[in-house]
Amino acid sequence: MELTRRQLMSALSAAGLLAVLPASPASAAATAEGSARLLANTVAVFAGTAESNARPETAAKLAAIVATAKAGLKSLDEAGPGELFKGLALGTNDANLNTAYRQLYEIALATRAPGSELLDSAPVQRRVLDGLVWLHERYYGDQSKGYYGNWFNWEIGISQSVTKTLVLLADSLAGHPDLLRTYVASMDAYLRNGTAGDVNLDSRFHTGANLADITTNRILQGALLGDENRIRKALTDQLTVFVTIDPYHLKHNVTDGHYADGSFIQHGSVAYTGSYGKGLLTRVVQTLKILDGSGFAHGEALAPTVFKWVRDGFAPLIFEGWMMEIVKGRAVSRTATGYADVAVIVEAAVDLASLATAADATALRQYVKYLRSTSKAPLDPAAFVSPISVVRYTEILADTALTPADLGPAERSVAFNAMDKTVHRRPGYAFALARSSSRISKYEYMSGENLMPWFQGEGAHHLYLTGQDQTQAYGVDYYTTVSPYGLAGVTAPVEQRRTIPESYGTPYYDNPGHPLNFTPSSESQNTYVYFPRGLADHSGGAVLGAYGAVAMVQSSDVGVRDRELLPADFVVYRNATATKSWFLFDDEIVVLAAGVSGDEGRAGTTTVDARVALPGDEVTVTGDGRALTSSGTRQLTWLRWANATRGSAVGYVLLAGGPVRVGLENVTRSRRVVRTSNPDTAVSRSVFSATYDHPASAEPAALAYALLPGASEDDLRACAVGDRLRVLSNTSRLQAVQHTGLGLVALNSFTQGRHHAAGVSVDGPASVLVRRTGRGRTSLAVADPTTRRSTVSLVLHGRRLRLDEGDEGVRVTPVPGGTRVEVDVHQAYGRSFTADLVG
Repeated sequence: MELTRRQLMSALSAAGLLAVLPASPASAAATAEGSARLLANTVAVFAGTAESNARPETAAKLAAIVATAKAGLKSLDEAGPGELFKGLALGTNDANLNTAYRQLYEIALATRAPGSELLDSAPVQRRVLDGLVWLHERYYGDQSKGYYGNWFNWEIGISQSVTKTLVLLADSLAGHPDLLRTYVASMDAYLRNGTAGDVNLDSRFHTGANLADITTNRILQGALLGDENRIRKALTDQLTVFVTIDPYHLKHNVTDGHYADGSFIQHGSVAYTGSYGKGLLTRVVQTLKILDGSGFAHGEALAPTVFKWVRDGFAPLIFEGWMMEIVKGRAVSRTATGYADVAVIVEAAVDLASLATAADATALRQYVKYLRSTSKAPLDPAAFVSPISVVRYTEILADTALTPADLGPAERSVAFNAMDKTVHRRPGYAFALARSSSRISKYEYMSGENLMPWFQGEGAHHLYLTGQDQTQAYGVDYYTTVSPYGLAGVTAPVEQRRTIPESYGTPYYDNPGHPLNFTPSSESQNTYVYFPRGLADHSGGAVLGAYGAVAMVQSSDVGVRDRELLPADFVVYRNATATKSWFLFDDEIVVLAAGVSGDEGRAGTTTVDARVALPGDEVTVTGDGRALTSSGTRQLTWLRWANATRGSAVGYVLLAGGPVRVGLENVTRSRRVVRTSNPDTAVSRSVFSATYDHPASAEPAALAYALLPGASEDDLRACAVGDRLRVLSNTSRLQAVQHTGLGLVALNSFTQGRHHAAGVSVDGPASVLVRRTGRGRTSLAVADPTTRRSTVSLVLHGRRLRLDEGDEGVRVTPVPGGTRVEVDVHQAYGRSFTADLVG
């Protein structure tokens, strides 16, 4: 149901955001003045100022702007018949049309950048404007011939380039008096997922990062037209991206955006902080900068919200300057690195610091310094969008009064349960876990990107080790050389699957005549092809201090459930089965799995870990004290992989599950196997894997093992023979461990009924951690990983305890033989409730 403007205003007011907009419209004079300021700010953001561009640190950025423009001009000169730029065939390829508009913008930018040799070049500006006219007359203006291919190019991409070009050349439009309004009318008409040429907040296309892009375009267009109503409407629409998503009270049925636990979702169900999330961050910070001093909005009121995004949403996902893969969707298959992703975050943090409160600004500047000091790759500020950002960044690094500091503690466990992801960090490592459920997609594939994604959300993990260049350990080359069935942490059936292009001959499933209407951008394509969800509700976990318990029930995707509704030639794959837990301590990550099977008569595999190294690195693998130099299956109690060249190691204590197959192989593949548009570049890696095999004829297996980042052989021997780690239960009903050194019991229950482990009993599905720290104190954390329960009840057997302090919703009462703790988890969406008890 469409929300009225009154309802929208009410929602923004409830979120404290309505005060961002002035209470009453501005006068004509104030609108003109504000529009001029807004346009001047925009030019400064993208082209820099005389002051910024005179600084030596911006020389490389300025040179890049000029070089790009000159290359564009050369391409203009060499264009063939029907082309504006050489080699860009137009008329049927929307990506080429988008590129042509972007190149016009890049040329225009050089004519407005102080210090550029093309500054204020009237002939060059005239060529750009003539190019705009030429494209509109031949390939853009006719609405009946446009809007082919990707909707994004028509509603966002082209409009971005056109709008910014018109802003840059606003003073030169006198020779083309109708060009501005002609283009604005066309851009409005191409908003076909909108309403009456404007944003439609009920459209699944106008959400999150996409909405921020569209509305920023419209703000700039309003300034060019001197149209305050257009600016005000666009700002009001954009304010909705600042509202924290409440999954139980959705506005416009939109799930895209930031959640209370720091999660970010785009495309309805894809964990996307590292791609669309950084795009949204960039756009809103840029918008705050262009609005500064315009009078159209009080942008400073939004800065605390954006700071919270950076602190709670981005910072936990960045390890030593690298953006974690678990929140990048299909972008994991691109050649751009996690370091390049973080450079975008750094620029946003630099600029946000200039708008934030004093305390937040200091924290952001310290964080920027921290990222630079911990990253294993140099950050090139010439890649920043704005020359002004380059200056600010340089000043931060040179400020000796600023101490590098992360935005969170070095030891922490973060449950992003709203997007089914977990991050566990210690000074020596970071463990990133990708889950999925009936709420969150198993993976994202689209447009020939991420061709083999099938198991990326099935408990796949990345174990980042400190001091490493992560391009050598992860990134696109990890997915290129490691089998998609053998990703670290994954349980998969033994079978061969076909990619979407292999299955259908196109990058999507095309069947518009079917009742489900399979077209490239249809909801059915999203649901069953691009980013399918699972069938199980159970995925989540609890956090107690810096420790965590995580649980997931592995399931097939919705295509298996809906097989009878789908076309006969539509390919579906049934998943393997497993019930899994991860218990996150200091030196150990304990993994339990029960009910493990390839299912339906198939064999299966569970990969304990998969690690890659450069071919020349000195890699050794040791099992129970013996060097392992070839692949093979062995009964082992512990295993160790070490890369002496990089000074890194990971140990594995194999607690239960039978023999392990150790794989050691050199793999060379083309990066094109994971993304059709990647260069055909061969990548070689030394690939290590440790795998449990599950024969087709075997009963469902139960496995237990521990990952010990950085462990020595002595550490592994001690862990394997000692009682520091005790597996209390490992079934599909209850999985529980005890860490005697920490005094910690952690459990995940999966079924109805009462479950018992080490003096703790819990009713129904839950994640629970209980820590007895001595002197009669007990701390606990409870979460509902199904997100569907109203109350979780547990009993701590032994002496009676009373509540010292705890979260709202925790109730403690004495019962015979112990203490009952009841937690109101209604509509908590999997978040943890904690309490400290004494007695």
